[in-house]
Amino acid sequence: MNIGAEYLNVVIERFQSVKRLGDRTLSQLSNEDIHWSHHDESNSVVIIVKHMSGNMISRWTDFLTTDGEKESRNRDEEFTDDITSKAELMAIWEKGWSALMKALGELQPDDLLKTVTIRGEKHLVLAAIERQVAHYAYHVGQIVYIGKERKHTDWESLSIPKGQSETYLQQMLDKHRSDNER
Repeated sequence: MNIGAEYLNVVIERFQSVKRLGDRTLSQLSNEDIHWSHHDESNSVVIIVKHMSGNMISRWTDFLTTDGEKESRNRDEEFTDDITSKAELMAIWEKGWSALMKALGELQPDDLLKTVTIRGEKHLVLAAIERQVAHYAYHVGQIVYIGKERKHTDWESLSIPKGQSETYLQQMLDKHRSDNER
């Protein structure tokens, strides 16, 4: 087993899982919901998505060869809620994730111990990847929280619904028992 190749497969799956949580949340939100924020110092879903996408495009474009903080990035502009529609927001969301997935798909196991820079600071590729897994999971968690707040009783659970842990556990055990018997 090539540990580097396995790591890349696992980390791609982790990013895809984080994206799915965001996708499933965004699908439940209205145009009004994406602009909501708790107070003036809070970020709306629009701002979080713009920030994530800006970060992804900056970090993952020419990942191995240029600094992850591109001169073309206007980070402060990412914190302006100026998106007019959910369709526009989704295009920005997908553009960021596409940049990330393209870069990850091009990485080879030998690249994991190379060095990249972010704002002039050197990082092993492995560490830079882990840094971004944490960053994106953090922000998708914020989006999920806003979604749950906005949808309240209309929220469609993204994981095991409250009160159904035992049922879910039994389903998983039965599934894996069947898988192991094959």
